[in-house]
Amino acid sequence: MSTKKKLSAEQRDNLLSVLRNRFEKNTSRHKGISWPDVEAKLKASADKLWSLNEMERTEGEPDVIGFDKKTGEYTFCDCAAESPKGRRSVCYDHEALESRKEHKPENSAMQMAEDMGVEVLTVEQYHELQKLGKFDAKTSSWLKTPADIRKLGGAIFGDWRYGHVFIYHNGAESYYAARGFRGLLKV
Repeated sequence: MSTKKKLSAEQRDNLLSVLRNRFEKNTSRHKGISWPDVEAKLKASADKLWSLNEMERTEGEPDVIGFDKKTGEYTFCDCAAESPKGRRSVCYDHEALESRKEHKPENSAMQMAEDMGVEVLTVEQYHELQKLGKFDAKTSSWLKTPADIRKLGGAIFGDWRYGHVFIYHNGAESYYAARGFRGLLKV
């Protein structure tokens, strides 16, 4: 792992404090999960801590939303009310970015997620997240797009409107100030 993807002890402690406070304030997101168990796992995963710091730095407000008993992994997801501010105005993927002739965004959702070491949510994961609160009432988030849709030039995104989760489609090269992506990380 390169040194640029490692947090200093102070950064690690600050991040763990932020994550602990969020965990304690939002217990309904992770019933039956204890913070000391999560913290122990995090302290043993410097690369995952770096990714969580990137989620936090880009205003995703990551929090624990689940635990997989088979793998022993905790699932963190961006739980900011709206699509993370530091990840908006991006098209779907690198191919879409390259296809734009003018007014190119700075990056793509899929490339940013890869750089951060996180996954873009699937439709199913997005629906599960929405059961934990109301997310993207004013924004929208790119979602992992099935290959057959992407092959035809499209990409999908979701939001919360009128008391329902909506999944839509758009050209993968499109980008909007109110559309970003939510990351998912297993630790």
